[in-house]
Amino acid sequence: MNTQRPYIFLLKITLFSLILSALPFNEVMLDISPFWMLLLFTYWLVYFPVKGSLFVALILGVLLDILQGDLLGQNALALILAGLFINNVKQSFHVSNLSTQQVYVFFSSCIYLVFFLLTHVLVHGTSNNYYLLLAPFTSALFWPIVRFSLAKCRHQ
Repeated sequence: MNTQRPYIFLLKITLFSLILSALPFNEVMLDISPFWMLLLFTYWLVYFPVKGSLFVALILGVLLDILQGDLLGQNALALILAGLFINNVKQSFHVSNLSTQQVYVFFSSCIYLVFFLLTHVLVHGTSNNYYLLLAPFTSALFWPIVRFSLAKCRHQ
């Protein structure tokens, strides 16, 4: 993949992320699965110099809301705020080792989860879904796989 065309790469990883998000698993597996869109968007945000990343996060979040049948803007808000965090640590993300990058991904996933749950609780009330709290851990655990796989795809 030519790095001169970051939006083509974004389109490909977005389609892949939407497919991963729509895989039919049981409830527990769906709840503890990583935030795929956030992981792939984080890679794109960190390794491609682009402008308008918050608008891209809005579009990706709305696509995810439509796919999952969530409140329109719920994933968009969470993805924008997690993307802002990644933008703030982008310089140190490049020079960090893999474990430090996992910590950054964990914190961005926590931001994503907090704002996702906040909008869910405001609209639908409380939920007893405690497995969802494991999603930032699985996102951080899957980050090395995502990073190495996308780096391989990017250079082909």
